[in-house]
Amino acid sequence: MDLHPGVDVVCLGESMVTFLPSLPGRLADVPSFARTIGGAESNVACALAAAGHTVKWVSRVGADGFGDHLVDAIAAYGVDTSGVRRDPDRPTGIYFRTATDRATDAHEVAYYRAGSAASAMAPGTLSYDDLWAGRVLHVSGITAALSDDCLALMRELTARAPGRPLISFDVNHRPGLWRDGSGARVLLDLARGADLVFVGEDEAAEAWDLHGGDAIRAALPEPATLVVKRGGAGATVYERSAGGGVGAGSGAGGVDGRDGGAGRVDGGTGADGRVDGGAGGGDTVTSVPALRVDVVAPVGAGDAFAAGFLSATLRGLPAAARLRHGHLMAAATLTVPGDLGTPPSRAEADRLVGLDDATWGTLRLGPGWTAATEQEVRTP
Repeated sequence: MDLHPGVDVVCLGESMVTFLPSLPGRLADVPSFARTIGGAESNVACALAAAGHTVKWVSRVGADGFGDHLVDAIAAYGVDTSGVRRDPDRPTGIYFRTATDRATDAHEVAYYRAGSAASAMAPGTLSYDDLWAGRVLHVSGITAALSDDCLALMRELTARAPGRPLISFDVNHRPGLWRDGSGARVLLDLARGADLVFVGEDEAAEAWDLHGGDAIRAALPEPATLVVKRGGAGATVYERSAGGGVGAGSGAGGVDGRDGGAGRVDGGTGADGRVDGGAGGGDTVTSVPALRVDVVAPVGAGDAFAAGFLSATLRGLPAAARLRHGHLMAAATLTVPGDLGTPPSRAEADRLVGLDDATWGTLRLGPGWTAATEQEVRTP
């Protein structure tokens, strides 16, 4: 019996009104900004809705104009915003950023989120009728950093409980949000309570001094599925065989965890990949290289990757196809200036995912590629 028939995915977290610079340069020198929206979990919600899934966003925003804009903008993607609470006493968060890559020293972000409406999320303030309404509940480590109340809520949601939906957790380590230095330990604890975890090799190295996918998996054996993002090199998924249902965690092939295996598969489609032994206790390990992309702005690409992977997971696709869908969704965001790109149609995404490994390796995607016809996204 389906315990969570309402929607495909529920996303919980803060979204903010984002101000993007009109020109490159320091915040002090930028003459004007364009208003848009941004937030890790709402980015995932919007991308999944644009890809044809039913999605609900749960959060708190201020009873102010910026809150109105957020709710309206996210709902315009087809996301159910009925689980969003309005706070008459606290404002909606906003932030300004430069056009440079977050990983560079030149990147600047000015957050105005302290005491925001979302930071007041706490156990008891949100309804489980909303939180458990989907097959998947997607959360991130950013929420845990907003306040002690938010951390308490995240601990509650990642505690293993009968009947809970599959818990998807994106580590999203943001050192600047953890003033007391506790972030690394907290995020590791939360990740251990999730069924599906996304983490970048770079953030695992910075937060936990763990280097390489196998070391990360050794520190995180609990999640049934671990996705390690390796930047321009691609991504690797570690999956444990699982016999349980949605509440027991996800295995390969979908949210019900009925597939599995052992060994390591390197390559693209994985159907005829090389098996050379597993990494730790029955895991199936599958790697897929990243696409070549003409990057406009890198912000939001990790959220888009998670959305693509979740979309393919909901469809019951095999591991390599889920990674390829993640790469394609990330490429859609990398080739636009804001946090949200327009994903390719499902038919076009499936066509590209089905390419052989050699042809996949020749793809190069630039601005506007998702609007191209099949003939325009040329493949040999």
